[in-house]
Amino acid sequence: MMKKILLWVPLVLLGLVMILAGGAKLAGLPEVHASFAKMGLPQWFGYFIGLAELLAGIAMFVRKWTTLAATGVIPVMIGAVYYHIAYEEPSAIPALIFIALAV
Repeated sequence: MMKKILLWVPLVLLGLVMILAGGAKLAGLPEVHASFAKMGLPQWFGYFIGLAELLAGIAMFVRKWTTLAATGVIPVMIGAVYYHIAYEEPSAIPALIFIALAV
């Protein structure tokens, strides 16, 4: 029983974060789209990443898609780490933690 709980905790944490982050991007919140503008990326790219995050977050809770969803989150989080380092944003640590959870 404890082993199952330990397996589900990272999936639930990562899944909920991805659903919330993706939902915020799809809702068009300026705060979450500012990073894409800073990097010179088109506005649609923020919505694309938001959709990818939302779908990955939902897929975390579908047993046969969990591995694929976690794997798909890794490149998105690597992009987040790059952004935080290259643009001297406060910290890349949360994105690194999400990568660890996905692994």
